[in-house]
Amino acid sequence: MVDERDHDTSSSSLPSLTKQLADTTLGGSADVPVVDLSVSDEGFLVREVVKASEEWGVFQVVNHGIPTEQMQQLQVAGKQFFDLPETEKDAVAKEEDFEGYKRKYLGGINNWDEHLFHRLSPPSIINYKYWPKNPPQYREVTEEYTKHMKRLTEKILGWLSEGLGLPRVALTQSMGGDTAEYVLRINFYPPTQHSELTIGAAAHSDMGAIALLVPSEVPGLQAFKDEQWFDLNYVNSAVVVIIGDQLMRMTNGRFKNVFHRAKTDRERLRISWPVFVAPRDDMSVGPLPELTGDENPPKFETLIYKDYIDQKIKGWALEDLPVY
Repeated sequence: MVDERDHDTSSSSLPSLTKQLADTTLGGSADVPVVDLSVSDEGFLVREVVKASEEWGVFQVVNHGIPTEQMQQLQVAGKQFFDLPETEKDAVAKEEDFEGYKRKYLGGINNWDEHLFHRLSPPSIINYKYWPKNPPQYREVTEEYTKHMKRLTEKILGWLSEGLGLPRVALTQSMGGDTAEYVLRINFYPPTQHSELTIGAAAHSDMGAIALLVPSEVPGLQAFKDEQWFDLNYVNSAVVVIIGDQLMRMTNGRFKNVFHRAKTDRERLRISWPVFVAPRDDMSVGPLPELTGDENPPKFETLIYKDYIDQKIKGWALEDLPVY
């Protein structure tokens, strides 16, 4: 078995926090891929999302089927929640689990944001205690958005599966099918006059399988490729797709789990709405047998997903990096 640390994007290979702050050089003229899902040629779409996942680990999709009005309603409800007085936001405050509202300041640098975290699906894991009752439309808007997000996620996973030469449902089933867990995090990054000293979210790769993120118009999300940081330019109504650790491990390293970070803005508020998709805690996750063999042995150990999470968090702690 090859040492997983040679392949996984773990804390041991993250740029130091000093480098994150000092390295402001962006990657020339290269652009993070944008894929138009209205194209009728399915083979073309398969090739495009696979290429982006192999080379970047992140891409944006447009004409994805989520109504623009639905996305706007999601953004309005989220903004209205964070505009509430602190006492009202504390009604859904985080307790022992990761769910709930929290305002945090991390590390020696002002690595900070406010955020609201809660599960979306399947219904058996939802705890509405952490869903805001104010604004009053929050639950209805979020539940409707979840339906659209799940359809889009399964569509993208289907194309990625086909690009690997697997049945369309392969990756979805490997994540647990209907039991795969969807979690929403709304990130609220207030403006700061010291934006050069403040990171909204430090560089990291996502522990789960895939994330689909709706950004606001204020740029700040950056992806790390070829030893450089690249801005993700705002594209109206686009959804950002981010490949996480588990898809990298399932595909035996063929898909890239991208380092990414969020920068704050000196004058403008930034908000983002990522939905994280991951296996259940008790699922075994590792390279799919169909993608390994004598000429391509497994590069990663098959682990219970919860054990993987524990290992990664311990690695972050050793590196003095923030735990998300």
